[in-house]
Amino acid sequence: MRMFGLLGLLLALVIAGVVAKKQLTSVAAPAAGEAPADARTQAQQVQKQVKEALDAAAQARKMPDDN
Repeated sequence: MRMFGLLGLLLALVIAGVVAKKQLTSVAAPAAGEAPADARTQAQQVQKQVKEALDAAAQARKMPDDN
């Protein structure tokens, strides 16, 4: 039984590592045709993407007011 727990934990760690690597490479690599941006521009782009994602999530969760 202990072996299944260890295998499950190892599998979860591998999956989390693969997902994290994909996320980091997608953020770090500029899109095709784009000039590499400086740190400030890249930070502003990430900030804008996060804001847009939060706004979209808020729009999807709007519910009628309980009056």
